[in-house]
Amino acid sequence: MGRRVVVTGVGLVTPLGTGVEKTWSALCEGKSGIGPITRFDASEVGVNIAAEVKDFQVEDHIDKKVAKHLELFVQYAVAAAGEALRNAGLQITEENASRVASIMGCGLGGLPTIEKYHQVAMEKGTKRITPFFIPMVIPNMGAGQISIIYGTKGPNLSLTTACAAGTHAVGEAFRSIVNDECDVAITGGSESVICPLAVGGFHAMKALSTRNDQPEKASRPFDRDRDGFIISEGAGVLILEELEHALARGAKIYAEVAGYGLSSDGYHMAAPPEDGNGASRCMQMALKDAGMGPEDVDYINAHGTSTPLNDVVETRAIKTAFGDQAYRLAISSTKSMTGHMLGGAGGIEAVFTALAIKHQLAPPTMNLENPDPECDLDYVPNQARKMKIRAAMSNSFGFGGTNAVLIMKQYEGKP
Repeated sequence: MGRRVVVTGVGLVTPLGTGVEKTWSALCEGKSGIGPITRFDASEVGVNIAAEVKDFQVEDHIDKKVAKHLELFVQYAVAAAGEALRNAGLQITEENASRVASIMGCGLGGLPTIEKYHQVAMEKGTKRITPFFIPMVIPNMGAGQISIIYGTKGPNLSLTTACAAGTHAVGEAFRSIVNDECDVAITGGSESVICPLAVGGFHAMKALSTRNDQPEKASRPFDRDRDGFIISEGAGVLILEELEHALARGAKIYAEVAGYGLSSDGYHMAAPPEDGNGASRCMQMALKDAGMGPEDVDYINAHGTSTPLNDVVETRAIKTAFGDQAYRLAISSTKSMTGHMLGGAGGIEAVFTALAIKHQLAPPTMNLENPDPECDLDYVPNQARKMKIRAAMSNSFGFGGTNAVLIMKQYEGKP
């Protein structure tokens, strides 16, 4: 048997609260992080709701002078990584730094700063562009700044696979440890693009909910009346660790990472194939990688975006991958409360998956009032559920037809 990988620390910055405790308790209570957009005047856009991070104080996490030159998505990543490291009780030293990786996912990077300095350049000339512009906007700066601030010297990677980026990052970190490229990985996803270009762009695609008068009810995955996703921001970070390394330092273990799948639809730039073929193959690949059968999984944290197409197609894909077991699974979309964090979604949902296993509790899918007849599985409607979770799956699918699936399981000690 090869090297085994466990989750020993978690960190979150989300619209439900900064920190794991705030977010997890709000999630399990079915609270919503969605409300009116405050970052800019959205009255002309057609969509004026989003899931904004509300309680983040950057000086609590990063030196103010350093933070001044970091985009929000980087600030969130660094803060969540700091919480995860403290949570894991992990010290990065000169001796172990080269065996610690920083591997993060991000979809759109510093779009708000691109928007801002494009305006500056057009109105005042390019000489007014800050020298920090390029380092602020490039999407790999989450992973880069985590490495710089916390002193990691192992693999330093950023995945930009749209809404699958966070899950791909955790999967690639898992593989890096299995392949003995590192012993520890700080990994997850972050995003912050609640700005006119992103909101206007997604709205032009008809991807966003326009339920402006009921923000908390707007994200309704698998519900007949869903009309699009809610743009969100934040970060989710995990500490993955090689099992012997974790045991040697007496680390607490949330879950064991068991399998990872990745595939392509090869179909369309923004829509999945109606049969969900790419997604189902991805789930089957993760099951095979974990050495598991469909009957071994109890819970799925669904991609569950609340768009008309995704939720039906994901349901079909789950049925294809799991057969009869699909009807015995508990499935929930936490995006019903957090909104859709784009490239950061897979990071926070990987944290939620580890916490679901640790607490033996499936978070709810909120606002599931009138189930879509084509979405006929058990989506844990409107109330969290205490249940036995031996193994759990987390799904993420992105534009460009890219799919990523993780499987975690209860850690039951050696062998």
